[in-house]
Amino acid sequence: MPFYRSFQTARETSQRVDNNVNNNPPQPFPPMFTPENLTPQPTEDTLPPQIQSEVPGEEMPDAKTPDEEIQEESMPNEALPDRESSPISGQSIPRPLYPVDYSTASFGGLRINTTNISTHLPIEDAVIQIRSEDETTPEAIEEIRTDASGQTTVIELPTPPLSYSEESGSPRPYSKYTLTVRARGYEPFQISGTEILPEVVALQQVQLLPLSTTMPNSSENLLIPEHTLYGVYPPKIAEDEVKELSGSGEIVLSEVVIPEYVVVHDGTITNTSAQNYYVRYRDYIKNVASSEIYATWPEATIYANILAIQSFTLNRVYTEWYRNRGYNFTITSSTAYDHKWIPNRNIFDTISEAVDNIFNNYLSRPNISQPILTQYCDGKRVSCPGLMSQWGSKYLGDEGYTAIEILRNYYGSSIFINTTEQISGVPSSYPGEPLSQGDRGEAVRQMQSQLNAIADVYYNIPNIAADSVFGPRTEEAVRAFQRQFNLSDTGIVDFSTWYKISEIYVAITKIAEYTR
Repeated sequence: MPFYRSFQTARETSQRVDNNVNNNPPQPFPPMFTPENLTPQPTEDTLPPQIQSEVPGEEMPDAKTPDEEIQEESMPNEALPDRESSPISGQSIPRPLYPVDYSTASFGGLRINTTNISTHLPIEDAVIQIRSEDETTPEAIEEIRTDASGQTTVIELPTPPLSYSEESGSPRPYSKYTLTVRARGYEPFQISGTEILPEVVALQQVQLLPLSTTMPNSSENLLIPEHTLYGVYPPKIAEDEVKELSGSGEIVLSEVVIPEYVVVHDGTITNTSAQNYYVRYRDYIKNVASSEIYATWPEATIYANILAIQSFTLNRVYTEWYRNRGYNFTITSSTAYDHKWIPNRNIFDTISEAVDNIFNNYLSRPNISQPILTQYCDGKRVSCPGLMSQWGSKYLGDEGYTAIEILRNYYGSSIFINTTEQISGVPSSYPGEPLSQGDRGEAVRQMQSQLNAIADVYYNIPNIAADSVFGPRTEEAVRAFQRQFNLSDTGIVDFSTWYKISEIYVAITKIAEYTR
């Protein structure tokens, strides 16, 4: 059976975190160069005692700059012969231009989505050349094109063995590829460092700039740095998990709200030259999780880590932590202060789906209104007693722990999963129950109206009548939408599909307003 969950016609729908009084977590399923503004490395005497180097007397090394290659054990190059069809899916795919031994190689998937950077509309017939950064040959190994929706099909690419991502200290567990993108009427674009893990699908967004009459033949080149579990980055400087704000005169939100956007400062707090990025909240969480954990880990582990990332981020939002200190951003990309967020990096299907399922959840303690500032470390190079170990959470997931059991193992038994229905930037909230064929009513009509507007932009989604009746034609359109946006192809408008439809509808509505 094909391993790619994202492109199977039918697959199980991921289970949302249950937010009832029992607080049951999701159960594990059966099995152009823009360098990062790097932060100064905190020394041992400036770090709190609970976060320190694993090696006594040894300072943590400085974060890697793009010009400083980290010398790590390289994964073995395997020679692989040409193929006519995929040994995994059985489907015919382009023949690679380099030799591969398909009897022993592992594979991961890659799907590329191209849009206009100004209008965010899909770009058809863009040509993408894919080159392995782990091979000595400079030639492209694949060349594919986007369809009318701006997407490529999922292609399979060789990766290191799955076992590399299952044990710390292993060689690099992902392969790296350079993508060169060209489309008529747009500047060429190149992105290096796209990460492909085995048995999951990497999703790479590419935004192209329309050709300039003043700077013809220019191009943009971007570099994705190493994953935080493989590269070297500053450890987190510990903070109190609950911020003392009473009587301080600081402005805080009256309730927990999921923001439409967060403003990410791509550098340290004091780096005034670092760029600020407006990033959709869900996209931010997906980027951070893809940068800080491996998408091949057990699903309960992925959920636990995403909940910790979301709760930390929502604490920064709720307390207006940086704005109350005179800064014009929500959060930084520095691992010493916040999370690792990397501009333009690829995300992964397992992480994307989990975030879509639980993005309005966060972690709480009794009688505390603010989301808990849930901090963590890798648990190998850096220890952090009392906080979550990323590698430790992986091993607990292997043992069958649920997401809430993993979290309580590190943060204590009083922590629980909370939820907010206050979601910014959407026309209306989820109706409370999934919509499926045979349903009728205002919620169906609203969904149909939004889906119909989306179909005017994404031509692979059929237009439908907003007649308040969920019939076969509506189900067909829902399935097409789910395939387009990497959701479970069920034809049912569940929590994640409802809010994804709302998100895309709001985006194309804004585009229409800008282009009038």
